[in-house]
Amino acid sequence: MKRIITFVLLVSLISPLYAQKKKDSKNDANYVEFDDRKNVVHGVYLGFNLHYGHVDNDNRDTAFGNIKIAYVANRKVEIGFGGTIFFNERDNDRPDLFNGDKIAMIGAYGGLHVEPILFGKRFISVSFPLLVGGGVVGFFGNDFKDDYEDIDDDIKDEDFDKFFIVEPGINILYNFSRYTQLETGFRYRFTSQYNQPLYKKGNINGFSIGFGLKIGIFNMGRKKAIKDNF
Repeated sequence: MKRIITFVLLVSLISPLYAQKKKDSKNDANYVEFDDRKNVVHGVYLGFNLHYGHVDNDNRDTAFGNIKIAYVANRKVEIGFGGTIFFNERDNDRPDLFNGDKIAMIGAYGGLHVEPILFGKRFISVSFPLLVGGGVVGFFGNDFKDDYEDIDDDIKDEDFDKFFIVEPGINILYNFSRYTQLETGFRYRFTSQYNQPLYKKGNINGFSIGFGLKIGIFNMGRKKAIKDNF
C-alpha cells in the first residue's frame, strides 16, 4: 500500500513539471531571436555634428555643421548619406575689386557615408567614418567697385565653384542606449581645387575636430512570434 501511495505522489509531482517543460519548448519553437549571433541586428539613425577646423592653404578658422542619415548593420558598419555646410570670414584680399574689409566664404558638400565600427556592442566603441562626394564654395558680402559695374554677368562675387571631396576620420562612440549615441572625433578633407572667378584659386583641405549626436534605433533585435500558417 505504501508503495502505491509513493508511486501516485511521484506521478503527481512529475507530470506537471513535464507538461510545463513541454509547453515551454513549444512556446520557444514559436519565437525567433533576432539579436542572436546568427542574425543581423538592424538599426537606423539621424545624426547631427558640429566641427571646428581649418580650410584652404591659409589655415582659415572655419565652422562646420553636418547632418547624416544611415543604416546600421549588426552594429559593425554604417551606410548612408551625409551633408555638411561650412563658413568662415576673411580679409578682403582684392580691395581693388571688392568694397569692404571682409569677405565670407560659404560652401557645402555631401555624398556617400560609410563607417566601419569596432567593439560596437560595448559602451565605448571606435569607428572610421568616410565620406566621398562633391560640393560647392563661394564668396559673399561685398559689392564690386564702381569700375567693375559693367563686368560680365557670368562673373560675380557670389559665383560658386565645384570641387570633389574625400573625407576620412576617426570617431569615439559612446553608446548610451539603443536610441542615442554620442560621438567625438576628427576628420581630414582631401579636395580638388576650386577656381573662383576674379578672386582666387584654392582648396578646402584640412583637419577638423568636433562632436555629434545620433538619434534612432541602433538595435532593433527582439523576439517575435511566428504566425501559424497551417
